[in-house]
Amino acid sequence: MISKEEIFKAVATVNDPEVGFNLVEMGLIYDASANEKDEVMVIMTLSTKACPLHQMIIEWVEQAVMREIPSAQSTEVEVVWEPAWNIGMATPEVKAKLSGF
Repeated sequence: MISKEEIFKAVATVNDPEVGFNLVEMGLIYDASANEKDEVMVIMTLSTKACPLHQMIIEWVEQAVMREIPSAQSTEVEVVWEPAWNIGMATPEVKAKLSGF
C-alpha cells in the first residue's frame, strides 16, 4: 500500500512557479492517502483562489504522483479553501525567504 510519506515525497517534486518552492514546503498540501487499490487522493489548496495556474498545478500534482509512484493506479486532487492558506503554514525556510518579498 502507498504511504502518505511516499505521496508527499512525490508531490514535493512540484514547484510553485511564482515563488520557486515546492508545494509541500509551501504548506499547500493538506493531506494525502491511497486506498487498497492504490488509488491516490491528494487534498490541497492554493495560495489564492485567483491563481491563474490553478488547473495546471492540479495536473502537475497528478502527473508527479503517477511518475514518482509506479504502483499508483490513479490520482485525484481535491482543492479546498478551508482552512485558508497563509504563510504560517510554510516551512521555516520558506517563511524566512518569503519575508523578504
